[in-house]
Amino acid sequence: MTSLGYARVSTLSQTLDQQEDALKAAGVERIYSDRMSGTRDDRPGLLALLDYARAGDTVTVVALDRLGRSLTGIIRTVDDLQSRGIVLRSLREGVDYSTAVGKMVAAIFGALAEYERTLILERASAARDAAKKRGKPLGPARKFTDRQAATALQMRRDGRSIAEIMGMLKVSRATVYRVFDQAEQAEALQEASRA
Repeated sequence: MTSLGYARVSTLSQTLDQQEDALKAAGVERIYSDRMSGTRDDRPGLLALLDYARAGDTVTVVALDRLGRSLTGIIRTVDDLQSRGIVLRSLREGVDYSTAVGKMVAAIFGALAEYERTLILERASAARDAAKKRGKPLGPARKFTDRQAATALQMRRDGRSIAEIMGMLKVSRATVYRVFDQAEQAEALQEASRA
């Protein structure tokens, strides 16, 4: 009987440390992990865990939503584990899913996770629609201003090197080249419109 654990974060910039610490504190011997969205079914860490786990083993997660974002996906994983005689525990909810009450709670928490995800998507969609109606640009705020772009272009005309421009404006090489490319495209459009 092995105590297994599963940890997941959605992006590469997030860390697994907190989940791994909690799983180790709960006595987990072997931890599998993924750095990808819970909506994906091809998570290698989860697939390896499911392949390794045997009847009598215990699989522990920090929270039920680590198994997936959709109610269907979570229930499918829980059902798979239970049908194979593998016990599932969730630390946050404090529930052992091998019991009848645990199965009921698993369904409730799965539904809440799906509901929360739906709300996030609806809010994001509404915010995008509102921004479009107001003519506001979508995506992250621009970090490089038009004034900085004009300064970069003038510095280049004055014969400054890319390294000097990067150092003075405190931007990456890619940003400097993007400004130059955008300026060239704008000049090409102006010339085409004159012809």
